[in-house]
Amino acid sequence: MSESTEKLTLSGSLTAERRALLSPRVDGLVKEVLVDAGSRVKQGDILMRQDAAIARQQLEQAKAVTNEAQASVDEAQRLVDEAQRLRGENYISATELANRESNFALNQAALAAARAMQNMAEEQFRRHELPAPFSGVISSKMTEAGEWVNRGDQVLELVALEPVRLDVNVPQEKFSDITLKTRVEILPDALPSQKLSGKITALVPVSNAQARSFLVRIVIDSADATLLPGTSASAVLYLGSDERKGYRVPRDAVLRHPDGGRSVFIVDENNQAHRRNVKVGREDSDGIIITDGLTADDLVVVRGNEVLQENDEVEIVRDDNKRN
Repeated sequence: MSESTEKLTLSGSLTAERRALLSPRVDGLVKEVLVDAGSRVKQGDILMRQDAAIARQQLEQAKAVTNEAQASVDEAQRLVDEAQRLRGENYISATELANRESNFALNQAALAAARAMQNMAEEQFRRHELPAPFSGVISSKMTEAGEWVNRGDQVLELVALEPVRLDVNVPQEKFSDITLKTRVEILPDALPSQKLSGKITALVPVSNAQARSFLVRIVIDSADATLLPGTSASAVLYLGSDERKGYRVPRDAVLRHPDGGRSVFIVDENNQAHRRNVKVGREDSDGIIITDGLTADDLVVVRGNEVLQENDEVEIVRDDNKRN
């Protein structure tokens, strides 16, 4: 009987969890490109600017209209305050007060419209700059200053350095042994002295028919900027080290009951056999995994157990350091 942890080593290529082809938000002339292939950027950094002369003029005009509308509102407010004071002293008619209040409301509406137009002009002006949507490295540059670009044109490619994932293809006979809780170690080929922890984030139940394998996606927990997408790495998966951990016994050691249950015979210190009900996990060519009902110190009968009765005496035979 042996503990059931099994190692499965698979190779694959590191890939970026996030990758984006960036496009300008407006049509226009490229004024400057502030990055090149290989540049590392942070989220929000400006990567490219387009000629915004016309947009700047439109913004200044919108600000002027807003200032004018604000002045009109201030003046209308002053006239209303004055009319309310004079009306209290019967120096002005109620109609005049109502007219001034109506004019004040109209000027407020005009100010709101002017502010909305200014906000639109500010947004249009900002759209002449291309910010980084996330931190990473520029992997490709497809435009230069002086070129005309349209919305939707691909101008830069941005690849996130964190997190980095490793996709591996698992043989179909091992895929059922893997869960999201399976322990994983990552061995980057570019960093042979390092072992990094990983976490399985996806088990894709669609097979590669030709390779007879399934995709397992692993995200590397330990953020390391030296792990570049495109480099190779190996993943060591510890099968049976999760909730299915148990002990492997030969197939002949497990007795099957008519009701579907399973049991084994164990031997006590007096060399007497005792039946013990067990729960089983996966079965393979190497034996059956006992997930519940055994301990590491139990001696399991593997031959002649079909005819054993409770408390029968047995002879212990040790073969190749395996307990039977």
